[in-house]
Amino acid sequence: MNRFLSPVIAIAVGLLVLLGYFLPNNALLAGLRTTFVQWAVVLAAVALLVGVFNLLSVHIKKISAKEKGRFYSLLLVISLLITFFMGIFLGTDSAAMQTLFDSVILPVESSLLAIMVVTLIYAAIRLLRHRNDLMAFVFLGTVLIIMFAAAPLPFLQSPGLDEEIRPFIASIFSVFSSSGARGILIGVALGSLLTGLRVLIGADRPYGGK
Repeated sequence: MNRFLSPVIAIAVGLLVLLGYFLPNNALLAGLRTTFVQWAVVLAAVALLVGVFNLLSVHIKKISAKEKGRFYSLLLVISLLITFFMGIFLGTDSAAMQTLFDSVILPVESSLLAIMVVTLIYAAIRLLRHRNDLMAFVFLGTVLIIMFAAAPLPFLQSPGLDEEIRPFIASIFSVFSSSGARGILIGVALGSLLTGLRVLIGADRPYGGK
């Protein structure tokens, strides 16, 4: 019975939400759409919370078993619990959470971006070892020019360089980067649309547990 009931519920809810977007003036469909979307948000939040607790249990087992790298697991557990309880009792908009974000999360994200830059340069150099064509040199040149326009240069500071040349290069390449970002977002949107349509017609059944 579950094989037939679950697809019927999923397809019916999906169609009602879709009709609620196409017919916003219909109060009944708009109310159902809002209710179903809110339920989906709550379920997604619960799924995220379950994933966090699963991560916590895995690292607690690693600490109790005295496995290699348990110090980092202990650090992760303590950081996760501190952040979790601070978010619950102080609120996400509190000054303490903002200080935590500015002191920990923001530097970590900056470090990841720095690692990405080094990885891009390394990938471009390795690309030249395997492909010596025009596109490989274009890729390497693009990476170097973007780094020159965006990265701080402490030993090459001059009014003309910092106020005219680098902003001009950054404005040119911002067009290409924003175009690439739009292309990626369009691809994600089309993929999400196709996945949703496959769920609506019952071709994919991610709710079946198999």
